[in-house]
Amino acid sequence: MFLGTHTPRLDQKGRLFLPAKYRDELSGGVVITKGQERCLYVFPADGFVHLTESLRSAPVTAKAVRDYGRMLFSGASDQACDKQGRVTIPSKLRDYAGLERECVVIGADTRLEIWDAHAWAEYEAEQEQVFARLSEEVLPGMS
Repeated sequence: MFLGTHTPRLDQKGRLFLPAKYRDELSGGVVITKGQERCLYVFPADGFVHLTESLRSAPVTAKAVRDYGRMLFSGASDQACDKQGRVTIPSKLRDYAGLERECVVIGADTRLEIWDAHAWAEYEAEQEQVFARLSEEVLPGMS
């Protein structure tokens, strides 16, 4: 499970340090792809295989399934972390997420998400009240 908020910087070669506490879990490689809200999703390679299997079981006749798969797979890039724990973010994905220097990497359960720091701050501020109101709808019985 991926948790927490981390603030690495993107270097001039488009590389980013992934959180050290997850390096063992990510040592088998990662898949970086477009995420919702203009962030990037980072899956461990085996986690991406699991997601792929789930999509394969969905009906290809459903337009939403085709659309989601196209966006997910067309932007995907398999990467390996270097010895220092950096991963290269392809330029098309950096452009998609608006990544420049200051980034935020958040844990999102089965994946990491990479955000432009300014975009994350805006998203977090907008979602704080929504988060407070939704707890009962998303998790009935929680107070």
